[in-house]
Order: sequence, then C-alpha cells, then structure tokens
Amino acid sequence: MPLFTMRRLVQTVVVVLVLLGSIYFLFPKLVGLSGAMSKLGDADPVWIAVAIGFNILAYATYIALFKAVVGGDALRLTWLETYEINMAGVAATLLFSAGGAGGVALTYWALRKAGMARRDVARRMVAFVSLHYAFYPLALILFGVLLRTHVLNGADDVELTVIPAGVAGGLLALGVLIALIPADVERRLAPFAQGEKAKAFLSTAAKIPATLGEGFRFAVGLFAHPSRGGLAVISAAGFWAASIGVLWASFHAFGVHIPLAVVVQGFFLGMVANLFPLAPAGVGAVDAGMIGAFVLFGLPEETVFPAILIYRLVAFWLPIPAGIVAFFQLRKTVHRWETSELPIDRGGSAKSDLEPVVG
Repeated sequence: MPLFTMRRLVQTVVVVLVLLGSIYFLFPKLVGLSGAMSKLGDADPVWIAVAIGFNILAYATYIALFKAVVGGDALRLTWLETYEINMAGVAATLLFSAGGAGGVALTYWALRKAGMARRDVARRMVAFVSLHYAFYPLALILFGVLLRTHVLNGADDVELTVIPAGVAGGLLALGVLIALIPADVERRLAPFAQGEKAKAFLSTAAKIPATLGEGFRFAVGLFAHPSRGGLAVISAAGFWAASIGVLWASFHAFGVHIPLAVVVQGFFLGMVANLFPLAPAGVGAVDAGMIGAFVLFGLPEETVFPAILIYRLVAFWLPIPAGIVAFFQLRKTVHRWETSELPIDRGGSAKSDLEPVVG
C-alpha cells in the first residue's frame, strides 16, 4: 500500500514541526507565557509512568474492540494480526488528516487483503467506528448535564455544558435515524428510477445508506446482546476511560488536581479539533483545542500548556515508532496471506456473524 512515501513523510514532518512550534513556543511568547515550557522539567516521573500505563491500556482496549467487531469468527484474525493492523493504522494516521482517515484507509486495505468482501469490510468498519465513538456524545451529554446542574464540581458555563450536550444529542439522533435505514432501500427506491442509467446509479448509490444502516444496527445490537457484544462494549468504554486517564495523570504530573468532570468534558471538547482537515492527525489542532478548552474552564495557562504537551507526547507520539514497526510487520503478514492460506477464501463472505444482529 503506497501510504508511506519519502515526499509525504517529509511534508508531514515539516507541517508537524511548524504546528508544534507555533502552539508550544511561538504562541506562549506572544501572550506572555514564555515561562510555561520551563515547567516541563518539574513533571513528576511517577505520574508520567502512570500516564504511559494508561496509554498502553487504551491501545489494548482499542485492539480488543477491533477484534470483537471486525475480526469476527468468520475472519478469524489472530491477536497478533489484529495488533499489526491497528498499530500500523497509528502510523498511517500520522500521514493523513481529518480524524484518522489514514488509519481507516490502511485498515480497509488490510481487511481486503485478508479476504473479506468489500461490502462486509464497509459494514464492519461502520459498526466499529460507530461503537467506538458512541461513548463520545454520551459522555458530553452526561457530564455536560451534571456540570450544569452542579451535581459535579466544575465550571457550568452554557458554552461548555449545554451547547456541547445539545450538539451531542443531535449526533445521537442522527445515528438512530441512520440505524432505521432499511436494508432493502434499493428496492424501495427502484420505482422512482426511470431508465437504465438512473437504475444503475440508484443501485450504486443505495449501497451507501444501506451499508451505513446495517453497520449502525450491528453496533446497536452489540449493546442489546451482552453475551456476544460484551467485549466490544467494555473495550469501547475502556478506551475512552484509559485515554482520559492519560490526560488526568498528565495534569497530576504537575501537581494540578482537576475535578474529574472537568477533565472528561475538556478532553472531549478538545478532541473535536481532531476533525480539522488540514492538520495531520489533528497535530496542532487537538493541542490548541485542548489548551483552549481547559483555559475556558478556568485553569491557569502556565499549567495547561505543559500538561497538554505531556499528554500528547504520551498518547500520540510515543506509540508512533511501534506503529511504524507494525506497518512493516503487517506487510509481511499480507504477503503471507497472498502466498499461502488466507483466514477465509479471498472474496468470500465474512458476514455470517453479522446477520443475526443486523437482520
């Protein structure tokens, strides 16, 4: 897969260095916080070790979620193969922007090479992504309401609580509507198509909402069937809990004690910047988003800057070398799939364990 090219790598490194320099060195000087970075030397190594431990747990739960949702019984991916696909996606994410599009592309490529049919890959990836991010709006709603009603300690500003909760509620409603899209949407729309070209276009276009609906229903079905979806649901929740734990430990490394609700709300508000399309993997955008969120919550800027830098170093940059190694390991695995027995027959269906929930 031509994800890694020297030109692409050099361009990414240049952009990343410019963004990081602007966020952590130029901007602090412009606003009179040039001494903020000097606090890095005051970080408690014990709490940094705790942050690293949380990050290892976050990646472990992410891999478990992937295996539970995507690598089902029909595909029979091993834990090692699942690890390689996901950690290679970490490296691919660095080279692409817009919320991890590079990781999605690499995962799609790997599953197709493993022999999974194209539409089955799409269904499972939709289910995986929707289940993975389901806890995002749920957390914004829950902690936004609890902060606004003073059940939990922390800032109760409307723009930090009610508005994010409202947007998150809208996203959940959209997810429900997508889940209601019928699997036979193509047949239902067929009477409206006139002519062969229109029917051909409709047949192709209808596959998109149908696949989205099937994927969303599969994800919802995992919540409704704990005996079957327990690992997936627990892993999805565990990923976000562990990721927030990294941020929590990063603040504690500088002796800053923040209410848990503020840590959670600030984390998710800051992560929205990951959707910024021009920053590779959200580099710079997420940093700035998190810094801005916690400053709005009333934390001193001179503490927020170094804490967020530690968080990003541990949560994002530290796993990159392992991801690059995993990418080259995955290439060897794919070569083995191509030259020997595949987990399933190439082009075969891997949806047998999808149907009981989706149907």
